[in-house]
Amino acid sequence: MTTSLIVGLDGTPGGDSAIAHAKRVATLVGPETRIILCYVVEWSPYSFNTPEENAQRASRRESEIKLARERVLAPAITELEKEGYQVEGRVRHGDAAEILSLLAREVNAEQIIVGRKGESMRSRIFGSVTAHLIQEASVPVTVVP
Repeated sequence: MTTSLIVGLDGTPGGDSAIAHAKRVATLVGPETRIILCYVVEWSPYSFNTPEENAQRASRRESEIKLARERVLAPAITELEKEGYQVEGRVRHGDAAEILSLLAREVNAEQIIVGRKGESMRSRIFGSVTAHLIQEASVPVTVVP
């Protein structure tokens, strides 16, 4: 039986820490562990756009997804595969907490692993992705320093 771990990436050193922890967990669990890297391009349906911005939205979305694959996922996948791990990469568009939680249910993951970021003024006022994920997720969430 395959054990799946979701690793949320955002292109920061916190994502590198999350990958390092996922490798440790995968090594402990065994060779049937699959690491699923997920980069979420944040997008809110509640943002206000001009008609011109809405017209460009689809092409911007595709370019954001392409950049995330090339700059964040591809290097991480290559490195993990070289080290012998089973790995997949996914880029999604939307609310990061919601997407990671849905993906965990979709693949029947055992846990979600994310890196901790420094607290910004925005996160103090509106809450962080990690805090929302912890409340949203149906599986354990590991937050790696």
